[in-house]
Amino acid sequence: MSQESKFEVAFLAGGCFWCLEAVFDDLKGVQSVESGYAGGAAAHPTYEQVCSGMTGHAETVRVTFDPQAISFKELLQIFFTIHDPTTLNRQGADVGTQYRSAIFYQNEQQKQVAEQVIAEFTAEKLGAEKIWPNPIVTEVAPLETFYEAEAYHQEYFRHNPYQGYCQMVIAP
Repeated sequence: MSQESKFEVAFLAGGCFWCLEAVFDDLKGVQSVESGYAGGAAAHPTYEQVCSGMTGHAETVRVTFDPQAISFKELLQIFFTIHDPTTLNRQGADVGTQYRSAIFYQNEQQKQVAEQVIAEFTAEKLGAEKIWPNPIVTEVAPLETFYEAEAYHQEYFRHNPYQGYCQMVIAP
């Protein structure tokens, strides 16, 4: 087996991709995280186009991980605790379809695991009370195409830890 084939990939959207990238970068078993765009119609969208809300893309991270160290299910459990999956097209002050909560699956197994994790969070299996008081509105859709974001978006928090947004939103 080649070194590369031991890794799997998850595509997750949960608001600002800078926030997701910062968390997933620090997880044991995660090889790499790239910010980008998925779930839209325009080919090779720019950040400005995605921000307009006209392309249909969501800010998405591509998480390459070793399933022997962290499973897809564990990634999703973390995903559902680091963003609010109950607000349609919004995360905090960020509003628009580009900030929606979404899991872009690559195969039937990922789709089933995503639906299972949502059902577990909804059915209160992860604790005495629901983590989120409102219904989960996370989109579960097949990945069609992922476009990597511009270079200045990659590892944004790591390169800009003292920038205002990073201090107020990502660091906490």
